[in-house]
Amino acid sequence: MFSKISIALAFASVAFRAANEAEKLIFSDDFNTLDFETWQHEITLSGAGNWEFEYYTNNRTNSYTRNGVLYLKPTLTADNIGVDQLTNGNINLWGSTPADQCTSNAFWGCERSSQGGNNYINPIQSAILRTVNAFNFKYGRVEIRAKLPKGNWIWPAIWMLPTRNAYGQWPASGEIDIMESRGNANYRDAEGGVDSFGSTLHWGPFFSQNAYLKTHKVYKLTNGRNFNDDFHIFGLSWTENSIQTYLDTPANVVLNVDTSANSSFWKLGGWTNSAFNNPWDGAGHNAPFDQNFFLLLNVAVGGTTGYWADSEPGKPWQDKDPKAVNNFWNNKASWYPTWAGENAAMQIDYVKVYQQA
Repeated sequence: MFSKISIALAFASVAFRAANEAEKLIFSDDFNTLDFETWQHEITLSGAGNWEFEYYTNNRTNSYTRNGVLYLKPTLTADNIGVDQLTNGNINLWGSTPADQCTSNAFWGCERSSQGGNNYINPIQSAILRTVNAFNFKYGRVEIRAKLPKGNWIWPAIWMLPTRNAYGQWPASGEIDIMESRGNANYRDAEGGVDSFGSTLHWGPFFSQNAYLKTHKVYKLTNGRNFNDDFHIFGLSWTENSIQTYLDTPANVVLNVDTSANSSFWKLGGWTNSAFNNPWDGAGHNAPFDQNFFLLLNVAVGGTTGYWADSEPGKPWQDKDPKAVNNFWNNKASWYPTWAGENAAMQIDYVKVYQQA
């Protein structure tokens, strides 16, 4: 005899299949090759505005495919330019052709000097890929099947940014973080390490009013499992009336944000009676998430804007320390042994995007 739970699950399964049948696949990459018509490498030392310890480049050491899997793998900058250049030299990413030009000069992103050893050059070399020039969309369902990296202070992300900043500079035009995680095996902070990931929307009228904590959730595996053990599907369901992220199946919701006409991000942020200007005034009820967005995949390391808690045991730098990057590199013996080859890479089996037919 079927229980009420079994019957409910059966109906949910039928409803999901019916919804899927009404969808069409509008983007797919199975990574049999690294398609440069689809994916653009960012080339920058900027640290994504978080003063992260990596720089991003186009190098098959850090981004490559094998057997239908994309690998984004952090390595040591010193392996490329040498320790002396890292600690007492400079690096120039300006480039000379469209394919190798620096993509972001913000935060000294195209050229840096160690200033006589005062601040080392970014000690990690890594990769970020984006579809900004090839593919963007508004509303749909995204699925990325991936295995997350394991290794202290590694920061992988699967996320989305607006193709055009219709409502102004970040975060006024929004950001959708489908997945962010920490590679530490025994991270004690409540946000968790490689056994956990977070989903977040970033939004607000200007930088200091980013209200992301109102749209942030963490999912944690149990029974000693972690996201480096196996591949999982990290999903996003994005409609005019809701934004949901999920793990493995749409029924396993992680973040659920109501964007229907009954709500607004201006109201949710608590700015109704403030003196701030509403950047979404006159726009759709789900603004800023009513515009086209593109996909990004990256592996960062470290950073000094709060993602890594200063109270975490064994953290080799403090965020307010002006020599944080030096302390990170000088304590390589404490973290580099946790980077076990390709286990330190984010491995992506496929990316698929669907829309209603």
